Amino acid sequence: MALFLDSANLQDVRRAAELGFVAGVTTNPTLVARAGLNGKQAVREILKIIDGSVFYQVTENSIDGRAAEAREVFDTAPERIHIKIPATLENFALAKRLTDEGIHCAMTAVYTAAQAYLAGQVGATYIAPYVHRITTHLGDGVGTIRDCAAVLQGTSTRIVAASLKSPDEVIAVIIAGAQDVTIPLDLILQLAEHDLSQQAIRDF
Repeated sequence: MALFLDSANLQDVRRAAELGFVAGVTTNPTLVARAGLNGKQAVREILKIIDGSVFYQVTENSIDGRAAEAREVFDTAPERIHIKIPATLENFALAKRLTDEGIHCAMTAVYTAAQAYLAGQVGATYIAPYVHRITTHLGDGVGTIRDCAAVLQGTSTRIVAASLKSPDEVIAVIIAGAQDVTIPLDLILQLAEHDLSQQAIRDF
């Protein structure tokens, strides 16, 4: 069971690395742009700062372009890189090609158990369901995690739950069957604290 930092901000990555229990970093194009980096530069810098896995999302417009981009980035650190590929029909076919080459693929922007099922069929290492967004648009993000876990039984595909907004939501998805979660630094810090813990320190 792994906890990942969801950020491309290098200061956040350094803080996460200092904590010692963060298993790696997930990025996406928005987070990379917000950090003032380009994607490949972000991967190189993050790999220097923290041990563990680094997730990179392909952005090229064509299938062949995304395939070439995936190979280039994966070759940076094959034992540590996971290539994020948004869940569409052509991208599931792309993921199958890449996984057959030994590239670790994570299907991202997953909204349904049907997409999770296909991810298992193509041999994706991970799916990344957007839990809070699913709840907002479809009604039950945690229930979707439960369904994804059910259809992925017997496969090697792991669920890394994303788009989580509170400690309660983090724990709910783990109980529902997500093996891993990825969250921003502020939410990682929130997991460790409670007012009653501070009160107990003062009292005892």
